[in-house]
Amino acid sequence: MANTKRGEIDATFDGRTFRLCLTLGALAELESGFGASDLIALAGRFEERRLAARDILRIIGCGLRGAGHDISDEEVARMKVSDGLAGYVRIAADLLAATFGDGPENGAPANPPTPQDA
Repeated sequence: MANTKRGEIDATFDGRTFRLCLTLGALAELESGFGASDLIALAGRFEERRLAARDILRIIGCGLRGAGHDISDEEVARMKVSDGLAGYVRIAADLLAATFGDGPENGAPANPPTPQDA
């Protein structure tokens, strides 16, 4: 089972479950591929929420390679997910959230609950 605290997720491609993780090396590959000068610039690019299909492909490919899979972006492009485009987008979003710590963990609320009036 993937450990999201380590930035890992599991995703199913072509009926097989793969682990993905954006390691430091994978993040460096993304910085280079996106022309980002540093991790802050890279995170800023993702926060814009405007990604092309090739961007999603690159994120997923880097995540697979970061988890130890010897797979090229061309091979990733031929892989299928059950939900089509929405599935690819979800995988990339989940991977980025696990990597950059965006969002609540284990179903916990993002902020503490509002105090109740006594």
